[in-house]
Amino acid sequence: MTKIKPFILLASILFAVTIIVPSLLVIPFSNNEETGKLDEELEETVAEPAGTEPAIEVAVFRTATKKVENLAMEDYLVGVVSAEMPAEFENEALKAQALTARTYIVQHLMKDQDLNIPGDAQVYDTVDHQVYKNKEELKKQWKEEYDSNIKKVTEAVRATAGQILTYEGNPIQAQFFSTSNGFTENSESVWTNAIPYLKSVESPWDQKSPEFTDQLVIAVPDFEAKLGVSLPEGPAIGSVTERTAGKRVSKVNINGKELKGVDIREKLGLRSTDFTWERKGDNVVIQTKGYGHGVGMSQYGANGMAAEGKTYKEIVNHYYKGVEISTSDTMLAKVMAKK
Repeated sequence: MTKIKPFILLASILFAVTIIVPSLLVIPFSNNEETGKLDEELEETVAEPAGTEPAIEVAVFRTATKKVENLAMEDYLVGVVSAEMPAEFENEALKAQALTARTYIVQHLMKDQDLNIPGDAQVYDTVDHQVYKNKEELKKQWKEEYDSNIKKVTEAVRATAGQILTYEGNPIQAQFFSTSNGFTENSESVWTNAIPYLKSVESPWDQKSPEFTDQLVIAVPDFEAKLGVSLPEGPAIGSVTERTAGKRVSKVNINGKELKGVDIREKLGLRSTDFTWERKGDNVVIQTKGYGHGVGMSQYGANGMAAEGKTYKEIVNHYYKGVEISTSDTMLAKVMAKK
C-alpha cells in the first residue's frame, strides 16, 4: 500500500475545513422560507401594543334572579348603554353614553367595596348604579331589531374604548339623566356637595323630548298625607320661595310649612323638580318639565346635539365643565391592584 505523504494529508484536511465550516455558519441562521421557523420565532416575541387595558371583569347582581353575573367590562358597558339609552339615538350620543358609563364603573370600582351588595357582586343592575341588561333580555326587548341595535351599540362602546372622563386626574362622577327642563342642575341643588364640573348649563334640545312635559293628578287627602301638610281653604296650594340655578323649585311654603323641592319630588313621585300645581276640586293637578334629577348629561340633550353634528367629545364637554378625556389603563391597573 502506498503511504500518503504528510504535507499532502495536511493540505487535504485544510481544504475540507474551508468547504464545511462556512456551511455550518450559514445554515442555522438562514431564513428557511419553506418552514418559516425564523418568522414564527419573531412573531412570538412581538410586544403587546402600548396602552392595552388590563383585562377586568364586572360582577353584576341581577335583581330578578338574585344571582351574580360576571362579564368583561366592555361587554358590561354594551349592556348598560343598551339599557340606559334608546338604541335609535344618534351614534355620537351613544358614544357619549358609553363614555359616561365607563367613567362611572371605573370610578365606582376604585372606591371601597359596597358591603350592601350581596355576595361578591360589585354593582346592581338598577338605577342604584347603572341599569344593565344582558343579550338574552335585549333579544326579548328588541326582537327583530336585535342584530342591528346590538351592532350599533357595540360600535359606540368600541369607539370610546380605553377612554374615561377625568377632572384633575381623577374619574368624575359621571351623572346623567333623561330630559332637562331646558337647563341642567348644580349638584348642590340635588345632593350635599358642590362639584365643580357638575354645574348648570343650558340644554335647549330637550324640548323635543317626548319626556319634556308630564302631568300628575293627586287627590287632596293623598297630597296632604304624603307631604305632611294641611292645604288652606280655596284654590291656593303654596308659593315657591326659592329657585335653583337650573330654574327648578328649591323651596316651597305650604300653609306656613317650608318644604324642599327635591323632597316634594321624591314623596309625590314627580318626574322633575320643575313643577307647577293647582287645586281643582278634590284634586291637585301637577305639571312638570323634564325627567330626572337634572345633574350632569341630559340624554335627550345629547341626542339633540348629535343630530346637529356635534361629536361625543363636544357633548360631554358641554355637560361636564372643565373635564378631560383620559385613558383608563392606569385607573384600571389600580383596580386590579386592589384585588
